[in-house]
Amino acid sequence: MPQLAAPPLAPFRAIAALMLREMGTRYGRRPGGYAWSLLQPLGVIVVLAFAFSLLARTPALGTSFLLFKATGMLVVHAVITLGNTVGHAMGFSRALLFYPRVTWIDAVLARFALNALVVWVVTVLILGGILLHDGLRLDPDWTRIGLAMAMASGLGLGLGCLNCFLFQRFPVWQALWGMITAPLFLISGVIFLFEDMPPLAQQVLWFNPVIHLTGLMRDGFYPTYTPGYVSLVYVGAWSVGPMVLGLLLLRQYHRDLLNR
Repeated sequence: MPQLAAPPLAPFRAIAALMLREMGTRYGRRPGGYAWSLLQPLGVIVVLAFAFSLLARTPALGTSFLLFKATGMLVVHAVITLGNTVGHAMGFSRALLFYPRVTWIDAVLARFALNALVVWVVTVLILGGILLHDGLRLDPDWTRIGLAMAMASGLGLGLGCLNCFLFQRFPVWQALWGMITAPLFLISGVIFLFEDMPPLAQQVLWFNPVIHLTGLMRDGFYPTYTPGYVSLVYVGAWSVGPMVLGLLLLRQYHRDLLNR
């Protein structure tokens, strides 16, 4: 007897169901829920801004320490958060992936869509709150700001796709990922501008794709700042390369990963 074709909207229903499940389990049952997603990056920004306000009279750009730190920290936060949450997509939805209507790509897309939405909302709330709190009269270039966050989300998705395979295949990679990403806020232009670093440090740190995104983000807020070192092609390569490799590996070995 021939099998009935799956309804055309079945993948979207599966993704929506996975998103609703995560909203209820990860955010709905955890103490603080969505508030913690806002308070965690905000707390880091406030601490950094306060500490550096004791060391210098003005930040490297503008007059607000909060805004200077936030324009760097929120980009780094987006990359790390999405790289980590998408990386755990198969583990988080493992029990549901044995159903024929739910596929591994549904789990990846659902995790990315929900967490990217949370990251974007948190970014808007924090930046908007800082502008109001400090009484800043700026004319931000929202095109560049949106591009910076979109590319940060794409980079997080690309790294997350590769992590999704590596986390399941090599559990030790989860610890290594934490070690690799821990110093990112130190080497991604959150604390110091790329141009203020020594020439040797600039030559090395240029290969960090995240520092290109912090430069692009600040370009949208500070009209006098022009980061000539930013290469969107380089960041795009860092996004597409791991994404393609991760998707190919997941397509080939997802059944083996589920049965481990």
